[in-house]
Amino acid sequence: MSTAPIRSGDGMDKNIRIAVVGGGAAGMMAAGTALRSGADVTVFEHMGRLGKKLAITGKGRCNVTNDSTVTEILENVTKNPRFLFGAMNALPPSSVMSLFEELGVPLKTERGNRVFPVSDKAIDIVNALKKYSSDAAVVFSKVTSVKKADSQFIVNASGKEYIFDRVILATGGRSYPLTGSDGSGFRLARSLGHSVTELLPSLVPLESDSPFCGMMQGLSLKNVGITVTDKNGKALYSDFGEMMFTHFGVTGPLILSASAHLCGMDFEGVKLLIDLKPALDEKTLDARIISDFTSNVNKDFINSLSALLPTKMIEPFVTYTGIDPRKKVNSITKEERKKILSALKGFVIPLKGTRPIEEAIITSGGVSTKEIIPKTMESKLTPGLYFAGEMIDVDAYTGGYNLQIAFATGYLAGKSAAEWSLE
Repeated sequence: MSTAPIRSGDGMDKNIRIAVVGGGAAGMMAAGTALRSGADVTVFEHMGRLGKKLAITGKGRCNVTNDSTVTEILENVTKNPRFLFGAMNALPPSSVMSLFEELGVPLKTERGNRVFPVSDKAIDIVNALKKYSSDAAVVFSKVTSVKKADSQFIVNASGKEYIFDRVILATGGRSYPLTGSDGSGFRLARSLGHSVTELLPSLVPLESDSPFCGMMQGLSLKNVGITVTDKNGKALYSDFGEMMFTHFGVTGPLILSASAHLCGMDFEGVKLLIDLKPALDEKTLDARIISDFTSNVNKDFINSLSALLPTKMIEPFVTYTGIDPRKKVNSITKEERKKILSALKGFVIPLKGTRPIEEAIITSGGVSTKEIIPKTMESKLTPGLYFAGEMIDVDAYTGGYNLQIAFATGYLAGKSAAEWSLE
């Protein structure tokens, strides 16, 4: 039986040996923090390199965090926000930003307080975390089991056994399995007595059978408002920003955030209403339509909308209204103008579900927060076992909030595991 490295010293003052299972954002943060608290750390990562998923986040730019207060961060956590109070105060966004600056990565803040590396390269964040955790031993092997034996843990990786005093599980969720987030950590958690809530896709594109999506495939709409309603017309989510049409439905920042409110629900009767002119009320917009028609009095309806709509949307929009595309605008009736106004303020796309969890940015669900001590990230059921990142049943909107969760919980788990006294 082999063991993780132990620094010199007798049995009374030996360093705590910690296994971190998972070499992603939360895992590297946990490893580096535990190292700085004096522990001996071994990171287990089965993908052959560290930070594979982190390297592709934010379309390769990496939205590191959101430059907000702890209160504002928690307001953007959609599941179990109160559980994260301790972690967010242990490592708030300001501290995350300071850490990466100290590690040699200049940062910038963009719209919505989103924080990115100045280089716009996610690999710079990966390399900074590698530097932060560089004194850890790394085993590029898949952990197949973790067992508690008295006060120690036996970690089995590819047939070899390692002995540790503490274990931090930070294997990620089930989204993007090709980057290593294959859900295997949940099996380890269950084997150690933990329950795992239903795993569902979140921050994920939405599917629709509407032919208009295919007609407008690739079209991005900026500065639009959306509202998602249930079968009774009740609003489930509303926001303002950017979205895009695809061959299967819709995606983009607005849609991804909306999906966080639709996890596991029945999509029967669920609709997406797009306000194409959210800055204008109906009265003002109607006056604008009349003005545009007056300027194009002898044009066909389909040729009169270039000032109101992007080119790729004009034909689908005209079809949506049901008005003859070749009708002269001077012949448009008041009732037809109401149809145009209604379509501009509430273009309806019926939704049928989410894309598969493999295409989700994050996994909704995970190890129950009821079984984890929020002040330390330690298991309530198995002393010496800690959790970090997407494995925990918490998730948030897009905008840097989920990486902030990964860093904060990783930091708290690493610090707590290293400082827990040996008895």
